[in-house]
Amino acid sequence: MTSAHRALDARIFHKISKSLARSGYEVILVAGHEQDENIDGVHVAAVPKSRDRLRRMTVNLLNVYKRALQLDGDIYHFHDPELMPMGLLLRLRGKRVIYDAHEDLPRTVSYKDYIPRFMHKLVAGGAEKFELFAARRFTAVIAATPPIAERFYGINPNTVVVHNFPILEEIPSSQTHSWEKRDAAIAYVGGISRERSIFEILQALSHLNPQRDCRLALAGWFSPQELKSEIESLPGSGRVDWLGMLSRREIADLLARVRAGIVLFHDMPNLTNSKPTKLFEYMCAGIPVVASDFPLWREIVAGERCGLLVDPLKPAEIAGAISYLLDHPREAEAMGRRGRRAAERLFNWKSEEKTLLDLYQSILQPHELPLSAEINCA
Repeated sequence: MTSAHRALDARIFHKISKSLARSGYEVILVAGHEQDENIDGVHVAAVPKSRDRLRRMTVNLLNVYKRALQLDGDIYHFHDPELMPMGLLLRLRGKRVIYDAHEDLPRTVSYKDYIPRFMHKLVAGGAEKFELFAARRFTAVIAATPPIAERFYGINPNTVVVHNFPILEEIPSSQTHSWEKRDAAIAYVGGISRERSIFEILQALSHLNPQRDCRLALAGWFSPQELKSEIESLPGSGRVDWLGMLSRREIADLLARVRAGIVLFHDMPNLTNSKPTKLFEYMCAGIPVVASDFPLWREIVAGERCGLLVDPLKPAEIAGAISYLLDHPREAEAMGRRGRRAAERLFNWKSEEKTLLDLYQSILQPHELPLSAEINCA
């Protein structure tokens, strides 16, 4: 169940839903979509899509809940904090419910533009209390990173970490492509926002030597949407190729023809402790990364020697990293190879899939407590 993500979301559809379907489960994905259809073995149960936040948080929630309830599933797995009340209602009906925590919810409040600044502390505190109250009552909790999981270990023993690592087969290694024939370009793939350093990246592009051949391939979605018109007039925007939303195949093709990937987040609690999918997709593609110099990211990037770390608030430093990778192609290619090897060894979906399937199997084991007993214990 998802009310905020698109039906073909990488984590929800391409990883979790398809992995479960391949393992023999009947998987029905309730999400905003044009029509009911079967895609790669996953049944998509469509509900009307809504771009309006107020409607999404009210009418759309009810649409998702009613459609899911009609399907009478054995397990209900939801992916958005706003669906927690629906998850609790499903538990009251005796259903097994999994909460998939993609983010550290209370720590996201500080960069929600639609929440007045003076209310941030109050909203964050209320969100944390309600999330912990609800998580205690769910059958299981899946967290996208260990720091998120730590908040739930003490209140729900069925808490596991399922990282959002890439599927190796989706993104072939760049070693199949000649480095010399690649574009003098870097790629950014994913959500485009202030806290993801889009302004600093464009300023960095304006710091580059005007004679240097360098493009930024920008693929993803703007949050908020009005941000696009705001940054189109900034210095550096003339070096940007605006690609919009790309399919999984198109992302793989893009990463196969650029010389680096960039992932720069501001120093915010929920972001510094995250493991952004794009970081591992770049590594999987065998290209070097330019990343924020956060302790967790330093362990990965410096530890595997697969890229350069910079201060995300210093455009000149970002520009220097980009120039270095373009000026040292042999070293950049070697960084990319090391990143690919690390992805093959550690940072890929295969091991995460096993954790997911083990959790589902444990929930459905015949010797588990009756659901009524589970609810009473909770």
